[in-house]
Amino acid sequence: MPSPQGTPIWYELLTYNHDASKAFYDHVIGWTLGGKPDGPMNYHMIQTADGSMVGGVMQLTDEMKAGGAKSTWLFYVGVDDVDASYEKILGKGGASLMAPFDIPNAGRAAFVTDPQGNPFYIMRGNGPENSTAFERFGMGECNWNELTTTDQAAGNAFHADVFGWTYPDKMAMPGDMGDYVFIDVASQRIGATMKAASGAPTGWRFYFRTPDIEATAKKVAEAGGNLMMGPHKVPGGDRIIVATDHQGVVFGAVGPGR
Repeated sequence: MPSPQGTPIWYELLTYNHDASKAFYDHVIGWTLGGKPDGPMNYHMIQTADGSMVGGVMQLTDEMKAGGAKSTWLFYVGVDDVDASYEKILGKGGASLMAPFDIPNAGRAAFVTDPQGNPFYIMRGNGPENSTAFERFGMGECNWNELTTTDQAAGNAFHADVFGWTYPDKMAMPGDMGDYVFIDVASQRIGATMKAASGAPTGWRFYFRTPDIEATAKKVAEAGGNLMMGPHKVPGGDRIIVATDHQGVVFGAVGPGR
């Protein structure tokens, strides 16, 4: 996947139970989470209704859980050179969770955090085409990447240095929440950053497009999740929800609605 430096190229759900996650997200988002794969690794692909790939689902092993791994959503940011980007991340105050490693038939990656401790992967894929896992309005794809962080200014500077992100626009948020700062890279808007309220969770949140946000909100409860926020309108005319899945993992959905 020779996607431009700094663009999101893959989304990954870590889960305690693949079958339960498949039932939840197939129903709520309209994906097809793959069945049991060939080979020793318990990794399943996420496919949209039109056959596009969004990412993968990894079932946590006992060893991973013993090491503190929990169910969560993560993403991979495309880079031109994994090893050089890894060293730059460490030099700018980030931390290593997994040093650069090769993924057979896929590419090279590393698992890191920013200086505020928010985890993500970097990757250089070896496929011939750009990733479509992030598409600003792609159905079933990720449409928006949102970072809530303890130090917004430092986080923005870090990602600008490492990935070339720019922040040309912002929107004032209510009260003392500060600004919602939009992220651009490679001539497209990929998301935004915001300051975490005192004691609030931090990290990345991903919004996946569905055809009817009100219907999606109802499906969350039907599948055993919980609606945290919405549906409500956002600039541009779409509507969003924020919810937790059956394991309490936070995710977002975006789409048209009434």
